[in-house]
Amino acid sequence: MNRVPGPYAIRPGRRHPSGATVEDEGVNFSVYSRHASGAELLLYEHAESPEPFQVIRLEPDVNHTFFSWHVLVVDLPPGTHYTWRMEGPYEPKEHGWRFDQRVELVDPWARAVNTCHWDRWERQRDGVRSHDSPRAVVLADDYDWEGDTPLHVPPEEMIIYELHVGGFTRHDSSGVRFPGTFAGLVEKIPYLQALGITHVELMPVMAFDEQDVPEQVWDLGLTNFWGYSTHSFFSPHPGYCVAPREGNHRTEFRDMVKALHRAGIGVILDVVFNHTAEGAAGGPVLNLKGFGNETFYLLDHLDKGIYLDFTGCGNTVNANHPFVARFILECLEYWVREMHVDGFRFDLASALARDENGQPMHNPPLLWGIELSDVLAQSEIIAEAWDAAGLYQVGTFPGYRWMEWNGRYRDSIRRFVRGDPGIVGEVASRVSGSSDLYQANLRLPINSVNFVTCHDGFTLWDLVSYEQKHNEANGEGNRDGCSHNLSWNGGVEGATKDADILALRRRQAKNFLGLLFLSQGVPMLLAGDEVLRSQGGNNNAWCQNNPTGWFDWHLTAQNADMLRFVTEMIDLRKRHPSLQRRRFLTGLPKNGKGRADIVWHGLKIDEPGWDDPRCRTLAFTLAAAEQGEEDLHVIFNMSDDYQIFALSECTDRSWHLAVDTARPSPEDVFPPQEQPIVDGCSYRAQARSLVVLERR
Repeated sequence: MNRVPGPYAIRPGRRHPSGATVEDEGVNFSVYSRHASGAELLLYEHAESPEPFQVIRLEPDVNHTFFSWHVLVVDLPPGTHYTWRMEGPYEPKEHGWRFDQRVELVDPWARAVNTCHWDRWERQRDGVRSHDSPRAVVLADDYDWEGDTPLHVPPEEMIIYELHVGGFTRHDSSGVRFPGTFAGLVEKIPYLQALGITHVELMPVMAFDEQDVPEQVWDLGLTNFWGYSTHSFFSPHPGYCVAPREGNHRTEFRDMVKALHRAGIGVILDVVFNHTAEGAAGGPVLNLKGFGNETFYLLDHLDKGIYLDFTGCGNTVNANHPFVARFILECLEYWVREMHVDGFRFDLASALARDENGQPMHNPPLLWGIELSDVLAQSEIIAEAWDAAGLYQVGTFPGYRWMEWNGRYRDSIRRFVRGDPGIVGEVASRVSGSSDLYQANLRLPINSVNFVTCHDGFTLWDLVSYEQKHNEANGEGNRDGCSHNLSWNGGVEGATKDADILALRRRQAKNFLGLLFLSQGVPMLLAGDEVLRSQGGNNNAWCQNNPTGWFDWHLTAQNADMLRFVTEMIDLRKRHPSLQRRRFLTGLPKNGKGRADIVWHGLKIDEPGWDDPRCRTLAFTLAAAEQGEEDLHVIFNMSDDYQIFALSECTDRSWHLAVDTARPSPEDVFPPQEQPIVDGCSYRAQARSLVVLERR
């Protein structure tokens, strides 16, 4: 739309809704600021305009209702950029107030934000400059969804694929037209379809500060790549858009969601409400500090100039303050209602369970509000059920519907596959849905999101190739990242040409993947693990917007055997409802009839090594859950020698070999029509291997 610089006439406007709302008469602007004494709205023609074309001073008697400042700008066209300036007291120590009328603020409710003039480090080193802040964009809503709605995939059928929008297609090998964007991801939908996943879980896509890194990291030319530094929660990240200066953020994001839905793939957003890009006292003022610092953040009650930090990022959002809780809930409902996303994964979600003093709450209002929201009733809600201050709530996260990243699953499976003895009982609990964590609280296997790797830590190939982190390139002296990796390199640290070690590593990778897709609960696969993507031993590639952090698409050909293995394992899981149970296995016949739903074994039938401190083997028989489904017999041999496993009920029907990770590709996994018959009543499982048999 053609923009004609003002001045535009104004009217009082109204306090609700917050943000910039296009109406018949013009655009209504409204922001919350409880303790501000004055406000100015600055209007810019476009993202790069050096000066505003109109500065509107709001009158307290006309444009101020309760704690909101509001004004209607008559006939203002969509596409206009804007900022706010707020006046008020600067008393951080006594009251937490940090008003500074020099600083332009980005609207916390902005639907699109651009950062053309933003320089975090110049701001922190040299102070405030005129018109240097991010700018919000006025957007009209005329998008045609063409009948699209959020998908409603039953949780037990979900297979999550965690990916980074930028890193997924940034590599030259991606071959997409717009690398590193929402549009680039759309071009890779056929790959996702062929893989067989049901949902993508997108690392942060709400507008974040790419410049939010320690000074020594910035001086190396590195940026905040992962995006866990949000400043504008309603806006898609401009760096993932092809045309952000035109305000196309929302359209491009919606196009991606619509295309994924057409392919039958749901969209889960990784959201960061536990902290913001504004950091601690030395961090910049972008929005929340300038509108209501004392409302939005947890502050020390003796010195409110000090931010309580339960996130490791300088500040913690005061998530259970009534206004802040409403802000977060409104944001989530917006992304479901207006952007059609299918769910959310909450970063450091336990920080959202703390009160204004930082103490854990038994019934946090925010978390229950999310659980009970009618708008979010069909959305998946997934908690990273811990925070950086030691609050660990896996199995005890508030609520009932919340799914959880099961860190206990990750650790147990890592230990088992690397060869730790005496933990087969715990492994059995994890594989069968972690009833020890969830059942007592009336939860289900679908509360457990099972994973071996995620963005935070080693990739799968690095997990089997390194025993120590190698994060030197991050510029923090290899002090960053977790040192508790529970990994094993097979005898050599890092890259090697030893054929035996390389073969062992590939087998171990298959063992991990096999266990993941054979476990009750919701499996999550890290993007690139299916083709053995490596980060060179870097287990915290948060600042590596370079080949270290990108998906190298050459690997799809180089490691086509692994890609095939993963695809076939996903297919096996999908055709076996017994692997997708909503209820916990009991070890008893269903309805008192037929075979037990699961029977555990060791080398001998019905004799698992629960009490053997040396045991590194486990097997189980899983009864079919539906008519026409085959029973499964699964064998885990994580010892260093081959083992002979007895097979159950092998006389009436035949066992067919579906998976054996010790076999070379393509004989490591067989589609049903190609599965060979297993002779006899035993199976020789090679050292460090996983075997799956189907009976028919």
